[in-house]
Amino acid sequence: MARKYFGIVVLLAVAILAGNALAQSNEVAGTIGRTFIASQTAGGGTIHFGRGLTYEANHAHRFVNFGVFGVSVEVPFVVDPTNKVHDNINAVPYAFKSYFVTPAARLNLFPTTAFSPWVSVGGGFGYFTPSSTLEFGTPNPGKSRTTGVFQVGGGLDVRVIGNFKIRGEIRDFYSGEPPINVNASGRYNNLYAAAGVVFSF
Repeated sequence: MARKYFGIVVLLAVAILAGNALAQSNEVAGTIGRTFIASQTAGGGTIHFGRGLTYEANHAHRFVNFGVFGVSVEVPFVVDPTNKVHDNINAVPYAFKSYFVTPAARLNLFPTTAFSPWVSVGGGFGYFTPSSTLEFGTPNPGKSRTTGVFQVGGGLDVRVIGNFKIRGEIRDFYSGEPPINVNASGRYNNLYAAAGVVFSF
């Protein structure tokens, strides 16, 4: 009798794994939004950051789908081409570019339904490139910098038609300090809030 039940359990497990294999899916997404960095205090003054228009390209592969939840591996690539910087002593660059690549695990609730909230956790690296001039036009001695990044985020995917969804998301890229020529803080929260389109295939 025990052998019979064991056989049934094995068949069920195989069926679930086969179902998961058939449910494997990929998606590509593009979003656009703003990056928010809190003001920092340094040298007796305050450094303010702009809210740079930011772009994200994302590829994900879902390898587990149990109906109620699904698990995917995703690779968000986020670019902020111009984040302006301001202080009152002409020490900081006019602006800097930032690039983040942070492979992550993403958990979706109800991944095949019309509304699917999700959370994402991962890590990778960030690359910062300062402008060639300081805020008031003099040459900038600062150099580009690479830093480790921890990423955590959440969002909501809403199916609109066929394989297309719209996405709203917030991600925090917790990075080292960008090359702003002053030591304001050891780590920075680069908060990305955005919306865009997802295509599943």
